[in-house]
Amino acid sequence: MSDGLTIVYTGKGKGKTTAALGLALRATGYNKKICMIQFIKGSWHYGEMDSTKKLEPGFEMVAIGKGFVGIVDDKSPKEDHEKVAKEAIRISNEKIQSGKYDIVILDEINYAVNLNLISVDNVLNLIKSKPDNIDLVLTGNYAKEEVIEIADLVTEMKEIKHPFQKGIKAKKGIDF
Repeated sequence: MSDGLTIVYTGKGKGKTTAALGLALRATGYNKKICMIQFIKGSWHYGEMDSTKKLEPGFEMVAIGKGFVGIVDDKSPKEDHEKVAKEAIRISNEKIQSGKYDIVILDEINYAVNLNLISVDNVLNLIKSKPDNIDLVLTGNYAKEEVIEIADLVTEMKEIKHPFQKGIKAKKGIDF
């Protein structure tokens, strides 16, 4: 049995990236080396861009995405998002196979699949080819059944109530 786990944080509730970052925070306390590759985020400024720098050199973040796809202020054609997502797959494979990291987090990768920016086969290949000693964490809603089946740990975040429902906008330090 392999030592490394495949962990999936999915669901419509808030907290998937936050759970992955919490895992990373805990792991840095044990001098683990972590790399987080962000598939969707990248064009906006958000808290983890600064806070994760405080975890260096044990934590590396690669924000490669062009921002959220298809929302009101998304001015990039879908082809640009696809190109960047394919590059994120290449970088992910490189980081997973490098031998430098104990944990690799693929943030929002499930969204990238759901938006047809990459295929579920891309994700399954990353999981199947990971060295036995690497823990691999995948976040984002809409995790495909094939990914759920192959994973060792799957947590679904379920939204019960959200401030957006009352018209409260995203809050620094809580939502981004």
